Amino acid sequence: MRIPRTKSAARGVAATALAIVAFGAADPAGAGRGLTIKGSDTMVILGQRWAEEYMRAHPKAVIQVTGGGSGTGIAALINGTTDICQASRPMKEDEKRKLRDRFQTMGVEIPVARDGLAIYLHESNPVEALSLEQLRGIYTGRITNWKELGGPDARIVLYSRENNSGTYVYFKDHVLGGRDYSPACQTLPGTAAVVNAVARDPHGIGYGGGAYGRGVKEIAVRKDAASPAVKPSLETVRDGSYPVSRYLYFYLRQRPTGEAKAFVDWVLSDEGQQIVTKVGYFPVK
Repeated sequence: MRIPRTKSAARGVAATALAIVAFGAADPAGAGRGLTIKGSDTMVILGQRWAEEYMRAHPKAVIQVTGGGSGTGIAALINGTTDICQASRPMKEDEKRKLRDRFQTMGVEIPVARDGLAIYLHESNPVEALSLEQLRGIYTGRITNWKELGGPDARIVLYSRENNSGTYVYFKDHVLGGRDYSPACQTLPGTAAVVNAVARDPHGIGYGGGAYGRGVKEIAVRKDAASPAVKPSLETVRDGSYPVSRYLYFYLRQRPTGEAKAFVDWVLSDEGQQIVTKVGYFPVK
């Protein structure tokens, strides 16, 4: 299996950094009933498409994909109730410790796609771009009216993911700089719910995976006030010029074998990566 490199200097080669594996560890989730995949709502559509196409090509394979959020998927991995966790954020150190304590393994991290985290506005909103500082001001409650940003004289209505979401964690860490979300934020259980809320609210703003942005306006983002406004694309996500880019991950308790290995290898193949593009994300290769 080929495991791609990420750009995170802190983790180095992601799969290698986490692959301190006890190969004899118990792995109860998939015993005799196919593969189970659980986690990120950002990735659930992608995971389902992968599973559908893989099972079509391999009729004896059985793969079940469910969402619930990255935190929920990681908890299931730690509890031994899923074979593969889909996550839109890296595992936290305390999560790795819990996995090690139960299974004597630090797990295996495999980047399987890239995402340019999208900022959504209502289609009638005239604002075309926001800087990271402006987004931070909006979501921490410092900026509360669209007229401060070149929009209408109207209160900004904030929509966000729930705190078990990897997207929530990523946005808090990389956009809010670790600051708390405004108490005015309305939290919703999935990116589709965020998009639907913004599509109905002329004064709303939301964020989420780039594959979901139908019926809303997806705006450009500036790294700072002096930087150009950039929209997510394969080129801008790859070269880092889009300032809210991230990897999407598979996590496993140990290096995959058997059907799990065959599936992961296929996901990382040209065929599997073409599905990433079709769904609306960006390939890792």
